Amino acid sequence: MNVLFILIPVALGLGLLGLAAFLWSMKSGQFDDLDGAAWRAISDDDLPSEDKK
Repeated sequence: MNVLFILIPVALGLGLLGLAAFLWSMKSGQFDDLDGAAWRAISDDDLPSEDKK
């Protein structure tokens, strides 16, 4: 029963830390362009050159 006096504040602290990290990422613009990274990953930027034939 005494362990609850330790675990409850630790759990609340970790929850608040996660919430603070999420709010910081929203404020800093981490989620502004969700589709851009996906399209950059599949775009074909490596065009074959003529001298490699």
